[in-house]
Amino acid sequence: MAWTWQFESADGSGVDSPVPVEEFSTQGDAESWIGENWKELLDRGVDQARLLEDGAEVYGPMSLHADDAG
Repeated sequence: MAWTWQFESADGSGVDSPVPVEEFSTQGDAESWIGENWKELLDRGVDQARLLEDGAEVYGPMSLHADDAG
């Protein structure tokens, strides 16, 4: 299984990854990575992300804006 992130603008349109695309062997590794890198992604124009497992959406979109966290 490969876990990856899909990055989007606020309107849901896809954006090119501003960082090298990574594949993770577990969901936890993918979630830890986004927890460590969300500020950089936001600074580079990513507003939200979707978690994919082997190309199938697991959840999202998840906002990277701190004021949207609930």
